[in-house]
Amino acid sequence: MKISYDPEIDAMYIRLVEGQHQCRNVQLTEEITLKMGEGELLVGIEILDAKETLGSGNVPEVVLENLTARAI
Repeated sequence: MKISYDPEIDAMYIRLVEGQHQCRNVQLTEEITLKMGEGELLVGIEILDAKETLGSGNVPEVVLENLTARAI
């Protein structure tokens, strides 16, 4: 896992799987987008307005169910 943050645009990206992946976006909220790879593999999580989203105490609860874990 790798977490990167860009303070200029206040965006955070949590990379869960290394390498290049063809992904589709699943928008959970206006600020949070899941990057889903082949076989519904959760590749990454993008968080916009990260300071406000994560630092305000109003972090939305996100429940992820039925995700497939696999060795890579």
